[in-house]
Amino acid sequence: MKFKFPPILIFLAFGALMYLLASYLPFGHFDFFGRRYLTIGLCVLAISIGTIALIQFYVGKTTIDPNHPAKAKNLVENGIYAYTRNPMYLALLLVLLAWGVWLANAFNILLAAGFVTYMNRFQILSEEKALTQIFGKDYKQYCLLVRRWF
Repeated sequence: MKFKFPPILIFLAFGALMYLLASYLPFGHFDFFGRRYLTIGLCVLAISIGTIALIQFYVGKTTIDPNHPAKAKNLVENGIYAYTRNPMYLALLLVLLAWGVWLANAFNILLAAGFVTYMNRFQILSEEKALTQIFGKDYKQYCLLVRRWF
């Protein structure tokens, strides 16, 4: 697998772009009752999903290093991984959505969609290829049964 930027840096870059967009775009602002609660709810959900995913990888004795998927020793298919193949990336997306709601600019949803597109194209596809080489038809079957994001 060729060099990839760490997903956390991609996440931070998109978060910074969202901030810049909300700060300098003269339109697209919104506000609604419960915006703060929605932000908190999305963050709690993101932290929960991310924590569960990390614990499951630890218990499954496999790597969390996204730049070296070839180090994976076990295929984790249960728990949260029965619902999403990428719960750690999903958690990052939920934090970006919470950030977008907090910043209150409707156009930030486009940047969140850009994060998904970037991750699919430049991170997840190469991870899936590596995992297919390691786990073969077991991983292919898993991909047929479980969605990539949610």
